[in-house]
Amino acid sequence: MMTTRFAGALALSLTAAGPGLAQDLAPAAEAAFREAIARHDIPGLVVGVTHHGRHSFYTTGLASRQDGREVTPDTLFELGSISKIFTVTLAALAEERGKLSLDAPLATHLPQLDKTPAGALTLMDLATHHSGGMPLQVPDAAGSTEDVIAWLAGWTPPQPGARSYSNVSIGLLGHVTAQAFEMPYADAAQQVLFPAMGLTDSWITVPAQRMPDYAWGYDRKTDAAIRVNPGVLDAEAYGVKSSARDLVKLLDLQLGHGGSSALRAAIQRTQQGQGRTEYFTQAMIWESYPWPAATQAMVAGNGTDFILSPQPMQMIAPRLPQGVILNKTGATNGFGGYVALIPSEDLGIVVLANRNYPNEARVRATHDLIQRLLAR
Repeated sequence: MMTTRFAGALALSLTAAGPGLAQDLAPAAEAAFREAIARHDIPGLVVGVTHHGRHSFYTTGLASRQDGREVTPDTLFELGSISKIFTVTLAALAEERGKLSLDAPLATHLPQLDKTPAGALTLMDLATHHSGGMPLQVPDAAGSTEDVIAWLAGWTPPQPGARSYSNVSIGLLGHVTAQAFEMPYADAAQQVLFPAMGLTDSWITVPAQRMPDYAWGYDRKTDAAIRVNPGVLDAEAYGVKSSARDLVKLLDLQLGHGGSSALRAAIQRTQQGQGRTEYFTQAMIWESYPWPAATQAMVAGNGTDFILSPQPMQMIAPRLPQGVILNKTGATNGFGGYVALIPSEDLGIVVLANRNYPNEARVRATHDLIQRLLAR
């Protein structure tokens, strides 16, 4: 059952939407996400849709249970690993500007790793999780990026050639990319990438004037109100906070609308398939499935069992996807998000919630929403 704290906090916000999309989104999103919201006691949820460049938003629930503040399209959520999309885009933009090559070995930028297995990995390997078993999290004993690099100097891949989802690999990619821009990663994101993308409400560190719109996340075990803690390589791997309104702008860019020629080329680079797994083709962070997609394949590919263990991946000649849906999940302890693109339909969807609910539920509900929208 839906809790009394949640009931009644329902709103719909529309921006520059065509009448069809505006009329369809509210009932479709409510129906698609009703079960997930009730089952996982999600305090607040925002859905943003861009279709042929028109934006629409569905909002329901609370950004803060303490003060009864409702979510809006401008509420700031922690993106978790959706942040990795920004990291690889910045790396591809650095390549486009001649500052690095994604085909270069990591040791080119971190000479401490010369003649080591980690140093032999290319920047593209890092961007596609093709590390052979690099761990998900930074080692507990590592208190700095330098500690992580020193630890990697003695690391041996346990499963060479495997895909291993890792905050370490993408964190290092962000670190060397920031070095190429000669500034810390947070500055490169805030001063180079976000302005290039036209994003005005995406942050590594939320400024004081935006804190009132920063949602509280809620721990799925204790229900305590929480926000993400600082950590080594956090900005690069899971540190962006943003709103649904800003993220539909990101999805427009991903769908080919707007941006400079260099940015468009960089985004295309991130969408090129690089390796094939059991369920999807791995691009630079983006994962693509044939469209129309089988829901169960997307659920399995985004499932915890698949993500948290090394998986075989066959590397392929890089190519842009045709007839696919691209997706990415992201979470912190208190937040859960999901983004999906269907280029052939010129459709992008972002779902942000202040509860880390299962990936499988996010995928099923979003897939349901897509089917409802396209059927209409």
